[in-house]
Parts: sequence; C-alpha cells; structure tokens
Amino acid sequence: MKAVVVEQFGPPDQLVFRDWPMPVAGPGEVLVEVHAAGLNFPDVLVAAGKYQTLPPLPFVPGKELAGVVAAVGEGVSAFKPGDRVMGQCENGTFAETVAVRAADCFRLPDALAMAKAAAMGLTYQTAWFGLIDRARLKPGDTVLVTGAGGGVGVAAMQIAKARGCRVLAGLGTMDKHDFVLAQGADAVIDMSGADLRDSVRRQVHAASDGRGADVVIENVGGAVFEACLRALAWEGRLVVVGFTSGEIPSVKANYILIKHITVTGLHWSDYRERTPDAVREAQDDIFRMVAEGAIDPPLSAVLPIEEVAIGMEHITTRKARGKIVLVTARGRAAGIALSSGTG
Repeated sequence: MKAVVVEQFGPPDQLVFRDWPMPVAGPGEVLVEVHAAGLNFPDVLVAAGKYQTLPPLPFVPGKELAGVVAAVGEGVSAFKPGDRVMGQCENGTFAETVAVRAADCFRLPDALAMAKAAAMGLTYQTAWFGLIDRARLKPGDTVLVTGAGGGVGVAAMQIAKARGCRVLAGLGTMDKHDFVLAQGADAVIDMSGADLRDSVRRQVHAASDGRGADVVIENVGGAVFEACLRALAWEGRLVVVGFTSGEIPSVKANYILIKHITVTGLHWSDYRERTPDAVREAQDDIFRMVAEGAIDPPLSAVLPIEEVAIGMEHITTRKARGKIVLVTARGRAAGIALSSGTG
C-alpha cells in the first residue's frame, strides 16, 4: 500500500508518498480502508519534529480518518467488515489502510459524508472537552475563541452557539471576518493590532455589555493569551489548547487571584488514552448536534493525499478556513469530490 512518510524531520516538502508495509488488525484493533483523513496543525508540528511526542523515524503521520472496516482483530465485536467508521490515533492515518484500536473508532451515521467525518474528530472533540469539561460551559455565557478561522476555532464557535452562548471570534487577520460570522460568531474581535493588551479587552467589553468573556478558548499564545486573560469576566475560565503563534506565554498569578480566574489546559490525546468512555460520550453528543443541523464542519480544501504538503502550507500560512481533508485513491473512487480552494 501507499502512505505519506516522514523520513526526516523538516518542512512539508520533505514528506514522501511511497510504499509502506500493509498493517494487520491485532487484538482489539480494526483494520480500516481509509477514504479521507483530517489534516491538523499538530500534524505539521509532528512532521517538523516540533511536537511534544514524536515517534521514531521513519513513520506515517496523521491523527484522524474516515473509512470502511476491512477486518477486525481478536476480541472485537463492536464492528464488522463493511462498517463506515471514523477513528483517531496518535499517528498513522495518512495511509491507504490503517490498524486502529476499536476503542478509538466510531460508527458513522448513515447521512454523514466521509470527508465531513474526517474533519470532525480531533478538532470537534478538542473543542467539546475545552468547553464542556474544562470550561464548564453554561447557556448564556460569552465565549471568546482565538484563532477562530481554524479547525478548533470553528468547532468551538459552533458548539458554543449550539449551547446557547454568545460567541466572539478572535482573528489575527480580517480576511476571515465574513467566514467566522457565517460559522455562528456574534461579533469579531480584531487581534491584529499592536496594542492587544487594551484593545482586546475594550472590544470584548463592548461586545458583552461591559461584562467581559466568561470563557476563552485560546489557540494562539504569546501576546494574544495575555490580552485574553485581561478580557475575562470575574470568575472567567480560560482554556489553553495550543500555541499556533509559536510563543508560549507566562501567567501572572496576581491577576488570576484578583479576578477569581481559572486557567486550565487541554491535551486531547490524554482523553483518548485515559478516559475513552468520555471520548465516546463526547463523540455521541457531536453526532447528535450534526443530526440536528447545529454543527457542520466547513471544508477549506479537499486534496489528494499525495498533496499533503500543499495542505500543510494552507495551514501554516493561515489560508485555511475550517478544515483541510486528504483523500485516498479509494476515497476518490467512492465519489469524494476534490476542492483546492481555501474558502
């Protein structure tokens, strides 16, 4: 079979699409013929050798997929060959066939297309746990989402809106203004200026009747994190989910004390490894919202898997509006339409 392979850490153009050993379904595993795989910012970091956990070289990157079960391993009774599934793993989904733990697979609703399913695993689960588990989201909360035009940002906006919240979309570039409004944002917060320390708080207070943000889902880090901390309401909750700026901020504890603020972190894969039942509960709720029409992952580009480097470039240059999905030859043969656009 063919797979995207990291032979040496570096930029996306060093990735190789080549032959790779065919996996088999071990005990407790499901062998999946991949139709589509979601591309995420962590995949870029993994390929570059900059992620917190890295496998030995060479390896196949990719953390989520959608496809059809080809075989099941010993002890697996929840799935059978022919089932349409989505699944997640630490690495390995950018391939034509993948062995995935049955505990990390979810049977797809009949009406959910493969490309959409591949776009909603990691990002929507991250947003769900950030909002529901870490931030204790309540209807009526004002939720500020930074990096709002990306995969986790869009997921967080849609879920917060579905839960009856006011949503503020933080953007570092205003070319995504109309896009985030279409994804459910009630207002846009401009985070492109030099004086973020005061301007973000001023904008958030203006958009929240002077209260500030009850919840912040923070993807960016650096000066944006510090500005968001100041924009929180009394007893506000800030959830750190990433540092796309590359700058890891520090927290001034006196400000947390004075405003009764909670700052917490979220590492999605820990839920997968430590609390798989909670992940299943989260995904069931996400599927419910999909069926109700409350959430729908926008696809920024749907590319052949061989063009993974182009997809990564869309992410690193912030061209992506929503999710990038990679499609195998099998997925294309099954009718998944390709799109190279970024909006």
